[in-house]
Amino acid sequence: MTGRPGRTGNHTRSGGQAGAGDLLELVRSGRAVTRGALQEATGLSRATVGQRLDRLFRAGWLREGAGGPVGSPLGGRPSITLEFDGSHAIVLAADLDTRHARAAVLSLTGELLAEHSGTLVIEDGPEPVLAELGRWFGALVEKAGRQAGEVCGIGLAVPGPVDSETGRVVQPPMMPGWDGYDVTGRLARAFTEHTGAAPVPVLVDNDANLMAYAEQRAGHPDCAAFVLVKVSTGIGAGVVVNGRIYRGVDGGAGDIGHIRVGTDALCRCGSYGCLAAVASGGAVARRLAASGVPAASGSDVRELLAAGHPEAAALAREAGRRVGDVLATVVTLLNPGVLMIAGDLAGTPFLTGVRELLYQRALPRSTAHLGVVTSRLGERAGLIGAGALVVEHLYAPERVEERLRALGV
Repeated sequence: MTGRPGRTGNHTRSGGQAGAGDLLELVRSGRAVTRGALQEATGLSRATVGQRLDRLFRAGWLREGAGGPVGSPLGGRPSITLEFDGSHAIVLAADLDTRHARAAVLSLTGELLAEHSGTLVIEDGPEPVLAELGRWFGALVEKAGRQAGEVCGIGLAVPGPVDSETGRVVQPPMMPGWDGYDVTGRLARAFTEHTGAAPVPVLVDNDANLMAYAEQRAGHPDCAAFVLVKVSTGIGAGVVVNGRIYRGVDGGAGDIGHIRVGTDALCRCGSYGCLAAVASGGAVARRLAASGVPAASGSDVRELLAAGHPEAAALAREAGRRVGDVLATVVTLLNPGVLMIAGDLAGTPFLTGVRELLYQRALPRSTAHLGVVTSRLGERAGLIGAGALVVEHLYAPERVEERLRALGV
């Protein structure tokens, strides 16, 4: 989490000179890490750069690093580099699945300081689930050896569409009782109830979005169009374009699990023929259960696949072919450089099925420079993405000035 993605070119805000937040972004992104480089990038005088950096130093957000290489062939003192100090605060993150959740304490640079996972049934509704997350957070801060007052924000990944302006879940097929609920407010209160600390900002986004955000930054930072497909109990996709999550107009982008694929299977959303109804981990689990194999969710299918269960492997490959057929259209529309398969079914049988249909149905032009890969961050991708979302929000140039004033610097 070292840079706010997607910002290029002139780093000044419209209508004025570069502020402290713009300088901080240049340092965090690595585009300018010395005072001289900041002057060159912003056009500010040495004195003005010094004044704005001083505020960032007093806030504890910047520190001096090692000296850089000598810039002149005649020698001289090396330039002192500037670094974002990721130790001055911590972030809490949680990733909810249908029957399981993970939570963690992260540094501002994305290092996991403490982690917990356990059973948490999303169908129980937002009140008990978010209250339990608050308890987890309190224990995790203590486990990490930090103070609750050091927490600067909370990020939450959920398996449903989210309106990013309000942080509210919108008509989620797998989250009964969550539609329109004030998730951010309740989780902020749960954090306070179990730590005694003041409320902090809470950001909520779709799990596939945050997984895509984390995976693109970690393994494919130069990929301008990145698509991640999560196939677990349901199916969803996250799209990152030019370093930014593409959410659509109200958070509904990437909901490919509810594309109609011409079957009569009833989906959890109430419609018939959705992709998720026939090709998700939940759908595979139902078919296995019908044939006498104990399986109730995508995680159960994952365990069967890991054990080499032949029927599970055959059904996963068939599911992959169905998803690959839909992804041929996605790839043709978006022309991504990387297509990543993640989630409970993201193993060899499913991936084989995806490739069979994807390359058969998509135009060669659309797949000529396409890499089809599996997750690099694994089960922690959602956590890391949720943490990154918080950091990029809080340290965005337009928010830095307000926060510095609040700190009195």
